[in-house]
Amino acid sequence: MNQILNQLSGLILGSVPTIVFFLLLLAAYGLLVRRPLDAILAERRKRTTGAVEQARGAISAAEAETEVFEDKLRTAKMEMMQMRERKLKQLAADREAALGEARSATQEKVSAAKLSLERSATTARQQIDGMSEQLSAQILAKVLPTGVGAAQ
Repeated sequence: MNQILNQLSGLILGSVPTIVFFLLLLAAYGLLVRRPLDAILAERRKRTTGAVEQARGAISAAEAETEVFEDKLRTAKMEMMQMRERKLKQLAADREAALGEARSATQEKVSAAKLSLERSATTARQQIDGMSEQLSAQILAKVLPTGVGAAQ
């Protein structure tokens, strides 16, 4: 057993420098590699999270702007429709006014033509009445002998 313990103590004493080198290597790894790597990863995580948050903010801002734009578009469409309706009403009113003017002008022309026709008819009747007496006298003179027509 002594021999085993001697061999073990020899091995342990021989492994002390290896253990020390290993611990120094671990400390150097921690200082030279691990800490800067953790800092870089933390910065990367921070930037990634920040970029995601910034993108979410940009998306929500874009949605708000889209909603405002859609409201303005709806308002503009409604204004256009109202303007169109006003224009159609104005055109209908103008058309009705023009039709009314045309009707009144036509009515005046018809009235003037009727009046002219009535005057012509009256004049023609008077002429016919005047000529009928002359014609009846001429007919009687031709049909009856000359002395009979004068006696009556």
